[in-house]
Amino acid sequence: MSITSEIKELHAELPEGVRLVAVSKFHPVEAVAEAYAAGQRLFGESRVQELLQKIPLCPSDIQWHFIGHLQTNKVRQLIGKTALIESVDSERLLELIDRESERAGVVTRVLMQVHVAREETKFGFWPEELLDYFKARRFESLKATHICGVMGMASNTDDVERVRADFRAIAGVYHAVRDDGALGLRGFDTLSMGMSGDWPIAVQEGSSLVRVGTRIFGPRQY
Repeated sequence: MSITSEIKELHAELPEGVRLVAVSKFHPVEAVAEAYAAGQRLFGESRVQELLQKIPLCPSDIQWHFIGHLQTNKVRQLIGKTALIESVDSERLLELIDRESERAGVVTRVLMQVHVAREETKFGFWPEELLDYFKARRFESLKATHICGVMGMASNTDDVERVRADFRAIAGVYHAVRDDGALGLRGFDTLSMGMSGDWPIAVQEGSSLVRVGTRIFGPRQY
């Protein structure tokens, strides 16, 4: 299957209202160009340096999502370059993004990463921790950052029920925040869950944004 046919198939398979991020990390700009020609506009990268190298070589109307663990020493380089930072995994990182965004005179759109998976290596807020952040209204101190929703990953397992339970837990956090009228949040409308192997389950559990790489581009190339 070609990149073009995979993109077209995925767009046909995804329900209305669910957007596709083509995860182009570790793949060359030629692969991005083929996906772009097939109509894809949202692309995901997980390394700041790789993203900065690709941006000037790719069409200017691409919306770049940063989906990897963002190191604090790379924040300044990334600000102003993304449509969405999906992987804000600590308050310290969020505050730094906010300071650097204000300094640069831009508003940065972000998702808060929830950790429910079994793997210790995954990053993010525990569900209770993130709910506490919102209940305590600490988001009100943000000056140049807009929290658009929540992202998360399921455990890396063949146990479908475990994967479903993980997605349900992430979605539960999202809905608890979104549906709390007392918070007065605007534009909190994105639930990013699901990758190449598990996105159909994520969509069943309410995901509005899926991140697919291997199915589109094949195994990583560098």
